[in-house]
Amino acid sequence: MRLPNIILFLIPTLIWGSTWYIIKFQIGGTDPLYSVGYRFTLAGIILILYSKINNLNLSFSPRKHFFIALQGACLFGINYWLIYMAEEHLTSGLVAVIFSGLIFMNVFLNSLILKAPIRVNVIIGGAIGLVGIFLIFKDELSAFNLSDNNFVAFLMAFGSVTLASAGNILSAYNQKQKVPVIQTNAFGMLYGSMVVIAIALFSGKSVSFDMNFSYISSLLYLTVFGSVIAFSTYLSLLGRIGPDKAGYFALVIPVIALFISTFLEGYQWTFYGISGLLLILGGIFMALQKK
Repeated sequence: MRLPNIILFLIPTLIWGSTWYIIKFQIGGTDPLYSVGYRFTLAGIILILYSKINNLNLSFSPRKHFFIALQGACLFGINYWLIYMAEEHLTSGLVAVIFSGLIFMNVFLNSLILKAPIRVNVIIGGAIGLVGIFLIFKDELSAFNLSDNNFVAFLMAFGSVTLASAGNILSAYNQKQKVPVIQTNAFGMLYGSMVVIAIALFSGKSVSFDMNFSYISSLLYLTVFGSVIAFSTYLSLLGRIGPDKAGYFALVIPVIALFISTFLEGYQWTFYGISGLLLILGGIFMALQKK
């Protein structure tokens, strides 16, 4: 069944909006490299089994596997490791602000690599939405200081945005090469997990697994919902409307995260927060126009 674009947009944004909170339960007991590796190994196995059960083609040329592996390393591996590391020093709000730059990175790389035209309405809509993000997280931004740890964490978050955008572009390229999203994700997630686990082993990090219920349950949620379902719907949307427009989810996710924080962590909405939300909605409307 072909889902409408709006459904493909809402599913990943709602899920990933919740993962900003869920990821907190992954930090602490287990090294971030292994946490990311466990998450995407499980997700990849689930998608391989799904493909087998539904008789989906799993045979691709070495060239296609090479680009699937690149997508996996960028989108399902190193970028998540950098996000987990950044959140050890920065608040999730600040990381969300940095990650919202994905929409502009997608526009730039989409034009540079795939030779796609730069749509002015997407740029303007993204700029309006980014102002909204800055208003929402005004207090956290004003409290930020460039200490050594914070600066390194900032670079990690920016590196994650760059890699995530590269993964978006590679997904668009793979779909143009007629490699289906489900199978690409299945192999890509396994490749991505192999990369981060290899980094962990070569770095001399001891293998660990937190047996606490909070860690295991959050890992399962991130695997099934945050990886299998969210990436399958988001990358399908990306293939339809392009990386530049699809990248707008990065501005919506922090807002969803704040709504969740309102109920679970007592977040208080202010005039600036409401104004920022209205700007983001206005930016979405502009960015999704055909002209």
